[in-house]
Amino acid sequence: MPYSHHSHSGQFCAHARDTLEGVVKAAIDKNMQVFALTEHMPREKQDLYPEEIAAGYSEEKLLDIFSDYYNEALRLQRKYASELNIFIGTEIDWIRPSSKHFIENLFSTFQLQLFIGSVHHVHGIPIDYTAGLFQQARLTSGGSNERLFEDYFDLQHDMLEVLKPPIVGHFDLIRLKSDDPGLSFVEMQSVWQKVRRNLALVSSYRGILELNSAALRKGLEEPYPNAEICKEFLALGGQFTLSDDSHGIDQIGSNYRDLLRFAEKVGITQITFLEMGPATQDSQLPNVTAKTTPLSQLHNHPFFASCSSM
Repeated sequence: MPYSHHSHSGQFCAHARDTLEGVVKAAIDKNMQVFALTEHMPREKQDLYPEEIAAGYSEEKLLDIFSDYYNEALRLQRKYASELNIFIGTEIDWIRPSSKHFIENLFSTFQLQLFIGSVHHVHGIPIDYTAGLFQQARLTSGGSNERLFEDYFDLQHDMLEVLKPPIVGHFDLIRLKSDDPGLSFVEMQSVWQKVRRNLALVSSYRGILELNSAALRKGLEEPYPNAEICKEFLALGGQFTLSDDSHGIDQIGSNYRDLLRFAEKVGITQITFLEMGPATQDSQLPNVTAKTTPLSQLHNHPFFASCSSM
């Protein structure tokens, strides 16, 4: 029963492609069983991306776009209910303490079924957008990768403590634009202590780490999170799910076979997925239940015959 708990569309995300319905139909065509719609949350004006500024977006415009997304997602959920288990959610972007206000307003306005907890900024600077912005964030942290990584995982810890997201998005995204994306966090003692602290917190509230194949799509040798983080989380009894973090039809399920091989290599034997039902996850998701499937069963699913870049 292949699935993805993290996706975007060009209809509601300026750096993605294709309509939301096109994405849903492609997921059905590729034999997905569970597919979560998780467009980005609205952000403050100071956090607009260059393509959003070029398009004349404002803080109010982002909220209007999210409202349109939510209504379209409801329509698609009803239309394709017999063909695909669709979750309507969002990817949270924790940037600074004031993010909490935006997130609380979002949850009170929209009846979301799922949210991904992510960090894309450090010191208010995007760390996964360009190498130049990554370097700017690093300079703000004091000029070293180690200090920037510490700041990233501290910010992530703030987000985990406040929100306790049911799924944690691309846990080690900070390495994407670094000089060495294949680096070892273990070799940086102060950073590794913060990684372990964050993993222990996720495990304590039964959160789930996504195995995110976008890292492979972007040329990294390992997905998010890397092998050493996965092994540490496994030792804590942690749960993993699958996400493609797709930003268009062609990225749905991309590199999933490599993702499964990686999971086997690090010792993951079962994958968690979400369905509507009695709550087994965070109390903010009262109608969502978590189930597991053996990793071995996924290999034989017809989904893998239809996915590209497998």
